[in-house]
Amino acid sequence: MSLEQISLIKPDDWHLHLRDGEALKTTVPHTARTFSRAIVMPNLLPPVTTVAAAMDYRERILAAVPGGISFRPLMTLYLTDNLATDEIDRLAESSEVVAVKYYPAGATTNSENGVTDIKHVMPTLERMAELNVPLLIHGEVTDPEIDIFDREKHFIEQVLAPLRSHLPELKTVLEHITTKDSVQYVSSENENIAATLTVHHLLHNRNDLLAGGVRPHFYCLPILKRSSHQEALIAAAISGNEKFFLGTDSAPHARSLKETACGCAGIYTAPAALELYAEVFEQHGALDKLENFASVFGPRFYGLETNSETISLTRQSWEMPDQYQLADDVVIPLRAGEAVSWQLDQST
Repeated sequence: MSLEQISLIKPDDWHLHLRDGEALKTTVPHTARTFSRAIVMPNLLPPVTTVAAAMDYRERILAAVPGGISFRPLMTLYLTDNLATDEIDRLAESSEVVAVKYYPAGATTNSENGVTDIKHVMPTLERMAELNVPLLIHGEVTDPEIDIFDREKHFIEQVLAPLRSHLPELKTVLEHITTKDSVQYVSSENENIAATLTVHHLLHNRNDLLAGGVRPHFYCLPILKRSSHQEALIAAAISGNEKFFLGTDSAPHARSLKETACGCAGIYTAPAALELYAEVFEQHGALDKLENFASVFGPRFYGLETNSETISLTRQSWEMPDQYQLADDVVIPLRAGEAVSWQLDQST
């Protein structure tokens, strides 16, 4: 494998926000250029809570895929306190709706319809375990008395560990992990739990958000943590442990909603996500581990075949645009106006 060019099985994104409406004209092409499949989050307004609604959303996404590109959105349902178990049965019969997303109520963007107490959804989770339907978790408690930097750790102790003790067979993804606590927990548990790692949590820590001034475009949830947690995430990503794989959590918000007194949480990484992951792996002498992390471990956990296509990245510096159009506003991407050291070979 050349250090000037790397070829990979075409990767998948196992955690993605595309939004809806006119925004899809920007977000879908940015992801489809690189990724063959993506798990699409259901936190729209109103939330996606039925298979029928998920399939309608899927059609809107497919309508925004550029010609000549093959892209398969894998849809999810939003777990609410009253999501019917019948809907889980319908999901289990679908090849395009593949998982259920658990948002603790109030944890992040459009999560007000999320789970208020895990006891309320236990029958649904038990049915999911029976039917081998994956549960994708935003792992943070929302108790205002818990420090925002500790909410992931407390979620593991108070919610996830008891849940997995009760349902160890439930296929579970702890998404966008941000702490060494999560790395240790996932590593120590059985084969039915995995975790996704975002590129922004690998590249950045809370100093990038707060030191020298608040930078709203580095604000995300779970929030960036201290450098010791960042180091643990990097170690997990490059470890070759199949429990850890790529999930960008690319989350576009209009600039006007980010640069305000109470800005939205989310970082938009889709325009160069794979290229930035390559930077991380190269910096740590682990480019040979990137393919498994990006293209193999995710499909393996979800019981899917790896993609048959390949793509290539070339060492060639380019400048990320300052902004992209997002419906009637703009979105500021990660690395805006700055250099990216790897570039997707568009001929592949």
